[in-house]
Amino acid sequence: MTIQTHTPADVPAKTKQNASAAVADAPTRDKGKDGRGATTVADGVVAKIAGIAIQEIPGVHALGGGAARAIGNLREKVGQKDLTQGVNVEVGQTQVAVDVTLVVEYPHPLQEVADNARDAVYTAIEDLVGMEVTEVNVTITDIHVPSADSDSEDSDREPRVA
Repeated sequence: MTIQTHTPADVPAKTKQNASAAVADAPTRDKGKDGRGATTVADGVVAKIAGIAIQEIPGVHALGGGAARAIGNLREKVGQKDLTQGVNVEVGQTQVAVDVTLVVEYPHPLQEVADNARDAVYTAIEDLVGMEVTEVNVTITDIHVPSADSDSEDSDREPRVA
């Protein structure tokens, strides 16, 4: 779990005239930049943001290795898609490191898909979470080759043998 001490600066802080003496006696704690409180972002939230960003990249077929994809397929059948599948994050106080496992669609260039996924993760986490991304490691575990058997046109064809 991560604690981020950034709060919107455009909202004015509330002051109480009678509470000023009590606040002066209270122990000093990190309450954000303007003293109104701290924001905590869970690791799972950061992983989900990274997963959503990666799924929008052309050439990414799936996230995760073989076993994770098999379990993910079962979860999807019951209506619970895991957006963090194949994404592992390490979250510190102000920085994030991300490891991603991908399956790329053939014939997309592997390095290009990896670079685009990396850029998407950097942008999404830095823009939405407001934390610095130190590294995004991409592992490509498989290539998805669309088979001729899965095309819907095959069901309309006449059989080749009688």
